[in-house]
Amino acid sequence: MHYELIIGLGEVLWDMLPQGRQLGGAPANFAYHVSQLGYQGIIVSAVGNDALGNDIVKELDSHGIASRISIVDAPTGVVNVSVDDKGIPSYEIVENVAWDNIPYSEDLQYLASQAVAVCFGSLAQREVVSRDTIIQFIESLPPTCLKVFDINLRQRYYTREIIEWSLEHCDVLKLNDDELAIIKEMLEATTLSDDSFVAKLKQLYDLKIVILTCGEKGSSVYYDDEVNFELTPQVEVVDTVGAGDSFTAAFVATLLQGKSVVEAHRQAVATSATTCTHKGAI
Repeated sequence: MHYELIIGLGEVLWDMLPQGRQLGGAPANFAYHVSQLGYQGIIVSAVGNDALGNDIVKELDSHGIASRISIVDAPTGVVNVSVDDKGIPSYEIVENVAWDNIPYSEDLQYLASQAVAVCFGSLAQREVVSRDTIIQFIESLPPTCLKVFDINLRQRYYTREIIEWSLEHCDVLKLNDDELAIIKEMLEATTLSDDSFVAKLKQLYDLKIVILTCGEKGSSVYYDDEVNFELTPQVEVVDTVGAGDSFTAAFVATLLQGKSVVEAHRQAVATSATTCTHKGAI
């Protein structure tokens, strides 16, 4: 067990799946998976003072996931999830919920000062309270902390300003092929090839690593002047919920163990494939 703290910062919620509810939210999934890989994963978020919120706290405890969950005056977050016949989920994300209102505190400032890695996305920045908390948290991290922006574009819940601030404040960017196309358009670079665009992003925002996942077509990791491509293993897919989060967690945990980028990528691919063979993210 490594006692270094790795933080998942942002939304925690119930994914209301066709087969029943599952604990969800990319940062919670990430914190769970880094805990499984021997680190002290902590989810920083907020729930409402309601039954769904109490159940989230109990669920986190039952999975041994450490948390800093604030109880706020807003309902606990839920996402209504429907899954198509290929196992691909689509989401209806309820607005004005607890994780939109994560308060900043001295406790969070101290937690930030102890972190060796943090993963954050764009979704929890959709409302001003949580956005300000994320900004303050990121700005309180030690210089050595690995900052991972798992972009996680959902519906219309992002702006150019949010994306650019996040790119300016991360070391590692993770996105999928759909998100790459959106960012290309946003930054007016649709004429560039994917490789050229990633190279431009790395240079423009001083990124150490860019991870591009393309579902069953494989994934590429851009680092230094290298690109490492890995095929996606063939598995019996139950659903893909949380697969990307487990990929990110395995990549970060392996990298922090002092392994190479290539080894981290291989571990991430294997972990993500395993997640696809289970229902839900956890």
